[in-house]
Order: sequence, then C-alpha cells, then structure tokens
Amino acid sequence: MKNIVIVESPAKSKTIEKYLAGDYKVVSSKGHIRDLATTGKYGLGVDLEDDFKPNYVIIKGKTKDVKELKKLVKEAEHVYLATDPDREGEIISWHLKEELGIPEEKYDRVTFREITKDVVLSSINEKAKIDMDLVKGAETRRILDRIIGFRLSKLMQYKTGGKSAGRVQSVALKLIVDREREILAFVPKEYWTIEADFKDFTAELFKYQGKDIEINTELEADEILAKLSNSFNIDSIEEKDKKKSAKEVFKTSTLQQMASTRLNFAASKTMKIAQKLYEGVDLASETVGLITYMRTDSVRVSDEFIGSTKAYIKNTYGDKYVGNPKMGKKNANMQDAHEGIRPTSILRTPDSIKAFLSTDEYKLYKLIYTRALASIMADAKVKATTVIFENNEYLFKTTGSVLTFDGYLKVYGEYEDSEDKILPNFKDYNSKVIVADSINKYQHFTKPASRYTESSLIKELESLGIGRPSTYATIIGTLKDHDYVKTEEKKFIPTEMGMETTDKLQEYFSDIINVKYTANMESDLDDIAEAKKDNIKVLHDFYDKFAPIMDDALKNMEKKAPTSTGETCPECGSDLVIRKGKYGEFVACSNYPTCKYIKKDKKEETEIKVIAECPKCHKDIIERKTRKGKIFYGCSGYPKCDYATWYRPTGDICKKCGNLIVNKNNVDVCEHCEK
Repeated sequence: MKNIVIVESPAKSKTIEKYLAGDYKVVSSKGHIRDLATTGKYGLGVDLEDDFKPNYVIIKGKTKDVKELKKLVKEAEHVYLATDPDREGEIISWHLKEELGIPEEKYDRVTFREITKDVVLSSINEKAKIDMDLVKGAETRRILDRIIGFRLSKLMQYKTGGKSAGRVQSVALKLIVDREREILAFVPKEYWTIEADFKDFTAELFKYQGKDIEINTELEADEILAKLSNSFNIDSIEEKDKKKSAKEVFKTSTLQQMASTRLNFAASKTMKIAQKLYEGVDLASETVGLITYMRTDSVRVSDEFIGSTKAYIKNTYGDKYVGNPKMGKKNANMQDAHEGIRPTSILRTPDSIKAFLSTDEYKLYKLIYTRALASIMADAKVKATTVIFENNEYLFKTTGSVLTFDGYLKVYGEYEDSEDKILPNFKDYNSKVIVADSINKYQHFTKPASRYTESSLIKELESLGIGRPSTYATIIGTLKDHDYVKTEEKKFIPTEMGMETTDKLQEYFSDIINVKYTANMESDLDDIAEAKKDNIKVLHDFYDKFAPIMDDALKNMEKKAPTSTGETCPECGSDLVIRKGKYGEFVACSNYPTCKYIKKDKKEETEIKVIAECPKCHKDIIERKTRKGKIFYGCSGYPKCDYATWYRPTGDICKKCGNLIVNKNNVDVCEHCEK
C-alpha cells in the first residue's frame, strides 16, 4: 500500500476514494479517537500540579479502530491526515499522529474545503504539517471545558439537583433566565395612536407643532380628535430612489438562524443535513460534495466561484442582474481560514438534483444555493415615497414603496419580506386638500423584550463573542435535554431548575459565569491559536481564580432540601423524600444516615379485572398477561387452581357440562363441549 488518507467521516472517505487514483486508500477515524481520561484529581484527566498536563486515553469503543489504523499506517509508505479544515480537525489529526505513532517524515496534513474531484486532487498536493498553535488552542479549550464542566456539574448535582453546568452553556442559560425575569418584571405602559383612513391608504399622527407627539391616555386622544377635521392639507411629498442589497453567503451561525426561521429546522438538524451535503451525495453520474465546509466564521468566497457565478447570472438573467460579491463586516472573532458556505458549483441548481435529495436536504441546499447566487447579483431598486399631511398643526405621515428593479430579489424573494405598498400619485391631485373617510384612535400597551428563539439566541451569542458557531447546536441541545429550558411557540422559557441553577452559579461564580469573562476567554483561546498568548499562562490565570471560588462554594453553598412525598417512613416515622441517585430518582427516609430506609420501586401494577367466577374453585377469573404480554384469563387461586383460557369468559355457564362459556372469534362457545 503506497498512500493512506485518513479522514473523519466514513461517508466522506467513500467519496474521496473515488476521486484519487489506485495508489491511495482512504479510511475514516470516525471522529475523535482519544480524549481526556476521567482519572486523577477530580476525575479531570489533567495534572493540575504539572502545568495542566493532559492524560489522553483511547475513547471507549475505538480500540479496534485504532488497532486497524495502526496496521494500515505501518504498511503505508506515506500518510495524509485529512481531517476537517478547522481547529477541531487539527487536533484530531494531532491525536492520530501521536496515537498511531506516525513519524514526522511520513505524514502530511491536507485539508479539503469542498469534496469535489478538482479540489480533492489539487488539495492532496498542498502539503503542510500540523499547526501546533491551532492544536494548543483546541487543547486549551478542551481542558478549560473539562475543568469547568466536571467541577461545576458535580457541584450543581450535589447542591441543586441540576444535571450540568459549563463555560458557555451556563452563560447561554443565564441569558434566557435574565430575559425571563425582565419579562416577569415588565410593567406595560398604555399609549394611543391616531390614524386617518383614506380611500387607498392610511396616515398616522406623529407630530404636533413640529414636535414628536406622545399620547398616553384616551382622554388625550379624544382631545386631539376634537380639534381635527376630515380635511387634510398635503404638506410635502418626498420621493427617493433607494437600493436594497443582498446579504453575503452564509456562515455557520447565519445558516442556523435562517434555517430556523424559514425552514423550522433546529440548529442540530441543520448541521446534520449540512454535513451530509458537504461529505457527498450520489448523483446520476458522480458522487460529489454539494457545499463547501459548513463550520466557518467566514463569508469570503473564491475568485473562481465569483467568476463562474457572474457568468451564470449573465447567461440566465442578463447583464443588468450581475453584481459584486457581498462580503459583510469582519467580526473581531471571525476565523477567516476558509470560505463561507456556498454550493461547490453554481451550475448544480437545486431543481437539477432534487431527485437525488431528501425533502429536507433539498430545502437546505436550495437555501444555501439561493443565498450564494443572490450575494453576487445586482441590488434591487425601490422608489420610496413619504407624504406628510397637515390638520390644524397636527402632522400625519404615510409611506409607500414600489420595486422598480427586482435585482437579487428575482431569486431570493421567497426568503425575504419585500412587499410593495403603493400610494396614489399625489402630484396629479388638482387640490392640495384631501378628505379622510374617518379618523380613529387606537389603544396600545408597550411590550417586553421577546423570549429567545433558537435563531435569536444564536445571534445573541455570536454578537457577544461567546462560544463558537459550531458549538451552538450542542449547547442548545444540552439546555433542552437537561430540562433547563422548555419551548413554547418556538421560544425558550427557563424551567424552575434552570432558574435555580443560574441563581446558585451567580451567587458564587458571577465573576466567571458572565458574558464579559466568557467572551474574553474566547479571545484568549484565539490568541493561543495565533501564537499570541501562552496556553499554560492562560490556564493558570483561570484556575488561580476558579479554584478558591469552587472551594468556597463546596463549603458554603446551601444544599437544596429534597422534596417531601407526604408519606411517613415505616421504620422511624420521619418524612419520606425524593432523592436523586446514579440511576435516577428514588424515595428514601429524610432522616438519613440515621435511618437508611429506601422505598422499594414497585413495578407498575395492572388494574385487576375480574371477569367471572371460576368453574373449578369458585374464586375469581381475572385478566392476566404472559411474560411476552399476551392476554389470557386464569383463576386468581393459581397455583392451587390451574383453570386458564385464551378466550374471554362471558360469565355464562354451559347447561350441558357446567363449564364457562367463552367468546371465541366473536362466537360464544363452551370449550369443553367443543372438544
């Protein structure tokens, strides 16, 4: 065997092997092969006394895979580590090199930004070595998450009954809890608006004697209405030509947000489908990756894609629809290592490959394709009109807009709200006076900020610089799975446990579990990956602050009292309470450890259904079930009485033999006489 290429995904390995010549064998590591051990102090797998030296072990269930990979590596002349093109992929490659014992001269690190034949063939020759700064950044992140996750989670389990806590997870939960408390504390404020209804449009009061107006009560509204007539003077007409630009191609966070709002996909579902589209889909004549790598902070696209897309737009829609790529604003935390999310070929239209995709794959691919196409199309043009009306020094305003050139909206219109509101041509009016059909008052109340949805929470986390887009789906999934939040109408509401966990963490860890500290930690991790900061110093700075707070919390944090069941302990008379153990909740004595009574977990009891009187011993015939769940009818006096039948007794007695009549196949018969 000449060359071995190791990727993460089995699906990707099959696609790539089709592109490479016979000298290459492509295999999969199936993700990570090793992780931090759960041994040592606090079970962290990290030596806190030796500069946080990690202790790595092969992940449970991966021993056989590692053994097979070692054999392949030993037989190969050269090894290409081709894990995903991001920090996580970089550390997986490093783990493979270390665990498989690959010599420095025998390997190269390659990355595939897209799984297409041309890119794979060119990328296999773009050889490099593992970037140890990226590895240090990823390793530091893992160590931090292990320390905070393990120690805080165990603290919460012991003190509150909560299931977990984490560096980013707990800050995300705090945002949800803070928003809920803001909503609960909100006091609605009454206000009124006044609108004039005309034949073809509506105008709203907004100024009086040149100043903004605020109407707080119905009395104030009535006083204004009393001063108005139905005749309005046209005060001014303003028309402006405006441009409406497309957005840049998707990055991970914006794809998750848009898929949530437009396709109703959870972030985890979006990423799962995107992974499949990236790794490769079987089309009629080829297996090919349909999109570029889907974990990215960048919105940059290649010159090749820009050129091919401009040509496609020109040929399909005409010269006037060709625009320039939208690049968006560069975020301080943006990782610009590779492109934004785009189709690997603009010629591979959604409809042309629809037959090869599932319904959800088609929806997501169409969204990605259309966004990328629109990002290189010309701006839409709108004529915006604003008309001001005067009535006894009160000014009313109406606005309208007309799409004069659809531009990028020609393809992206279904994903964007862009309804025209057409106004009459007031310049053609013979008079500057216009009469309203009616003038009405409307009561309103101010509303609190909305609860977070998946989309708005992801947007908020990204804007605050917390976590990384590739982790948002996991974070949200954890909050749901651990019963910290519930969803109503797609909005997050914290549970009692979620609020209590947040309160306990804030009581002791407010200096660490907060937006600013978490965002600064993300910056530190970025700096480590760019060789701007020392990873060991960052870890020491963190732990020197964290450890004493943890010791204080363990000692002084009040433990939540267990919930009483209302029952009394049969052994000592104390209350029975609900406790949590390794295998879930159980009921035990509140006087533990003096009294160690535990209530036995009774299996769900089936309601006893008495059917008839037993013809043998005159006890009850009851409905029973076999071990496999099949229903039969037997004597309650079993085993002393062995009467049993598969058919339901009717309760009647056979006049010939005195046995029970049963219903067999909807016919009442005596089994004894039938024999």
